[in-house]
Amino acid sequence: MEKQRTDDHEPGPLPSPKKLDRFGFVKQELNNSPEGFTKGRSACEFGREERRIRKWRKMIGVGGSDWKHYVRRKSHVVKRRIRKGIPDCLRGLVWQLISGSRDLLLMNPGVYEQLVIYETSASELDIIRDISRTFPSHVFFQQRHGPGQRSLYNVLKAYSVFDREVGYVQGMGFIAGLLLLYMSEEDAFWLLVALLKGAVHAPMEGLYQAGLPLVQQYLFQFDQLVKEHMPKLGEHFTREMINPSMYASQWFITVFSYSFPFHLALRIWDVFLYEVVKIVFKVGLALLKYCHDDLVKLPFEKLIHALRNFPEDALDPDTLLPMAYTFKVSKRLEELKLEYDKKIGKIVQPPESGGNQKQ
Repeated sequence: MEKQRTDDHEPGPLPSPKKLDRFGFVKQELNNSPEGFTKGRSACEFGREERRIRKWRKMIGVGGSDWKHYVRRKSHVVKRRIRKGIPDCLRGLVWQLISGSRDLLLMNPGVYEQLVIYETSASELDIIRDISRTFPSHVFFQQRHGPGQRSLYNVLKAYSVFDREVGYVQGMGFIAGLLLLYMSEEDAFWLLVALLKGAVHAPMEGLYQAGLPLVQQYLFQFDQLVKEHMPKLGEHFTREMINPSMYASQWFITVFSYSFPFHLALRIWDVFLYEVVKIVFKVGLALLKYCHDDLVKLPFEKLIHALRNFPEDALDPDTLLPMAYTFKVSKRLEELKLEYDKKIGKIVQPPESGGNQKQ
């Protein structure tokens, strides 16, 4: 059948030139963009960054040829380096290596092209409607029916055909958009498949099922963790009738790519691809801990606003992420999952038949 895609239309006019930060986003006048940090770097810091890039190149090998071997031998080194941040020039390649999406691409030649060109999707109109809402301040996605919007449409449409059970869900646009800023359409598609269907692991498997049941589980777990790690804040939330669904749903649905500073979202994604969803819980807890003393004083309306608009100093990855890593949540998340399953009346499988449960 003939495909329906956004390049059937003439591209809109290019937006008027504006100052961009180093990631391609239109600069906010009053905001200290990440580019400011780059300008202020000393020659010593640039030298340190170059050495870091050389270490990463040596670790992954030419085109990623040494990656699997290195991960098997020195997983602790890989984890430490990922937590410090993947060099931006290598980020796209390393994300594909971590997720296993490159293997999926090599095993499925021509599949992406087939999905884009010859298949039709029931979600096409929904995807077109949401395209302009995805990273609207990024130069790649600003032009109406331009190359960025066409690529985003193609990836989302292809996935909605590939996985008809999930199809298209609104939050997927930000994830596909994030990936497209670091890799080609086809690479982005297979990384999306790796996230939602699995390759090395499937950190977002089940996330976009109808009714978002996994998100409901995550919100239950997060609510309990807040009460356990920050009892005073947990009590204040209870008094003010605040629950995580009012402020944290998008954290899990888009892994902080929706409304958080891009430089922070990238650092979280580096870790998310390797350590899966527990980093979302850790970062959420760190945000609340950092702002704890202010949050416990606020009434309902101001509390909701604060939980959706964290101060800039709380969103510095070099401050927030080390704090996030201090939270140990893996074992407790497993216990809370069992508790949630009982709460909703779900039959819990015995360990021998349910050994592949994700953290």
